[in-house]
Amino acid sequence: MNVKGKVILSMLVVSTVIVVFWEYINRNPEVGESRIQKGWWFPNWFNNGTHFYQEEEDIDDENEQGEENNAELQLSDWFNPQKRPEVVTVTRWKAPVVWEGTYNSTILENYYAKQKITIGLTVFAVGRYIEHYLEEFLISANRYFMVGHKVIFYIMVDDVSRMPLVELGPLRSFKVFEIEPEKRWQDISMMRMKTIGEHIVAHIQHEVDFLFCMDVDQVFQDSFGVETLGQSVAQLQAWWYKADPDEFTYERRKESAAYIPFGQGDFYYHAAIFGGTPIQVLNITQECFKGILQDKKNDIEAEWHDESHLNKYFLLNKPTKILSPEYCWDYHIGLPSDIKTVKISWQTKEYNLVRNNI
Repeated sequence: MNVKGKVILSMLVVSTVIVVFWEYINRNPEVGESRIQKGWWFPNWFNNGTHFYQEEEDIDDENEQGEENNAELQLSDWFNPQKRPEVVTVTRWKAPVVWEGTYNSTILENYYAKQKITIGLTVFAVGRYIEHYLEEFLISANRYFMVGHKVIFYIMVDDVSRMPLVELGPLRSFKVFEIEPEKRWQDISMMRMKTIGEHIVAHIQHEVDFLFCMDVDQVFQDSFGVETLGQSVAQLQAWWYKADPDEFTYERRKESAAYIPFGQGDFYYHAAIFGGTPIQVLNITQECFKGILQDKKNDIEAEWHDESHLNKYFLLNKPTKILSPEYCWDYHIGLPSDIKTVKISWQTKEYNLVRNNI
């Protein structure tokens, strides 16, 4: 066969292969009807040989970015207890006690910014507490609480019509709920455990990644940031953080579910602030409320009400993070040298004014 004949024969063979291949694509449902496999078998491979590999490269980049975002932050990455040698910075169960100067804000902010977290904050205001404390609490929280992150304020009041008008900043919103009034302020304090638990189950667990519960009669004075976030967070009580556990005002009567005997105890925790993940906070509130109900059944009331039950809970279930008294300070104590930056301060406790109508 001469050269011309070989060329013609080769062209016929190539044409036949192309026709057969095209028929295969159109007739084979596993290839012809699949957009993804069509893209691999014909358009991307034939028309744009680099397109598929570019997509693969993008996917690899996204996976690497996702792995970086999901990498767990280690305590040693952001926490340096040696920065504050004059105070207790690590518990015997290795939980950090967060003081000003012990944490790296830049590392923490970079990490949580990638997580795109939402933080919730519950606060109760009943009776005259609404006019006396709520507005200042919300204004200061709007300014200092978890700045740069999405926040939902859950505000529980007994009269929605008296809710103050507060303009919130970017990434902030609030939800207001009307609660049933109680006859005694002690019952309000204790029943908040039940109410918080009910709201966590109903909606909060689906809306936030972390949740703090705070008293309304205090005011933010400086940044209360992501260094406070953790699975289970407790607050040191300002008046007792240097005391011996046997001096703490734990519930000492054996008849109470909040009973803690002498010789036991780690710290005295303040019920004005506690928090954690929604599920952990749910467990805290449910267990405390169980203790409150048990005491009611036995006709006894713990000395410091829900705070006594909270201390019993944290004795049995150690918090994973503890906040120094800088995060909830009472200026009536003065300002000792170990209190570097006050994050939240107590308001003046005008009990005769705010409690005599409850």
